[in-house]
Amino acid sequence: MREFNEELMSFIDASPTPFHAVAMMEKSLEAKGFKKLDECTSWKLQEGGGYYVTRNDSSLIAFTYPPSADKGYTIVGAHTDSPHLRLKPNPVTKSAGTIRFGVEPYGGVLLNPWFDRDLSLAGRIVYLDENGVRCEKLVDIKRSIGIVSSLAIHLDRDANTSHSINSQTDIVPLMACSEEFDFESWVLEEAGESQGKLLAHELSFYDVQKGSFLGIHEEFITSARLDNLLSCYVGLQVLIHTNDPMMLACMDHEEVGSDSHVGAGGTFVEEVLRRIAGEDFSTLMRQSLMVSCDNAHAQHPNFPTKHENEHAPLLNRGVAIKINSNQRYATSARTMGRFVQCAQGIEVATQTFVTRSDMGCGSTIGPITSTRLGMETIDVGVPTLAMHSIRELAGSEDAYGLYQILLHIGKV
Repeated sequence: MREFNEELMSFIDASPTPFHAVAMMEKSLEAKGFKKLDECTSWKLQEGGGYYVTRNDSSLIAFTYPPSADKGYTIVGAHTDSPHLRLKPNPVTKSAGTIRFGVEPYGGVLLNPWFDRDLSLAGRIVYLDENGVRCEKLVDIKRSIGIVSSLAIHLDRDANTSHSINSQTDIVPLMACSEEFDFESWVLEEAGESQGKLLAHELSFYDVQKGSFLGIHEEFITSARLDNLLSCYVGLQVLIHTNDPMMLACMDHEEVGSDSHVGAGGTFVEEVLRRIAGEDFSTLMRQSLMVSCDNAHAQHPNFPTKHENEHAPLLNRGVAIKINSNQRYATSARTMGRFVQCAQGIEVATQTFVTRSDMGCGSTIGPITSTRLGMETIDVGVPTLAMHSIRELAGSEDAYGLYQILLHIGKV
């Protein structure tokens, strides 16, 4: 279990953006003999083979072939994106003798924890090389280059009682002490392409602090982007170690609604499954099971009333099965029964999570893919504290428990 968590945190540390997460998964799949497919060509799939395909380099679908003749696929769904601060196209601003980079919050980011953190930049650039050829490249600066400094308590006596954050003016990272700055030249130099011409960029700030074990007995893991790179990693490990027909669908843009050509609301998963199944597509959908894996809200010890006790997931007490009568989660009694039966058969604990009736409920890719594909689905997740913070916390036992269940659910 410790080795599993160490490798999980190494994966997250190396994946500051969805582009890097997909690149890391590609590397692991290639090492296990999976072959990359191109959406722009026809596919010739061979029995017993493993394949994967990417879209926009930020979403990935990988699968074994063929699906089971009587059970279809177990499809593990997750998402590659996490809430963060995204660099604006023309980011450079000047104030008080300093250079700052303007940002736009991506998704439901918890802003308070971004103050006073060592920040770096990563993402993708599009540029013309020295020969005028348009190219793309992943960038990860890795070292600390920016910070969002807090206003001193002496200048804001209400900071601990009523302070709110203006996402336009208060959360702008400080980058340099200077009056002039050539952003394009700097980015290209950091990317090792100083002779090029920058055309566009998708760059995001991230905390340089790495994931770690925490607690008196190291019973917790803490890291950025546990939501939802934890599920991507677990699903990847299941796929490369299972003997059952399996598909992994790691989608971008979940945190902003999934409505894009690379999100769960797009055509990516459906088009891949149609290529695999051909005229038997409808049959495959009826036979398959989607397990939507997205972190669940653990009961917070300082705010226990945010949950009701009967449906309050606890850290290190098992995977949470997420239920909502209004279909914000896609779990049914049938899919829950299958999941619980599998967990009990291998003696792995599960819990149930239902949002308080007087609180709003989030959602996942589960209802979206279930609606689009007509496939039975269950929503599950590892209980997590500080979700959407720059640093999140989970139990050290729960990711491995999810891995064990997913590894066996195809046999149930």
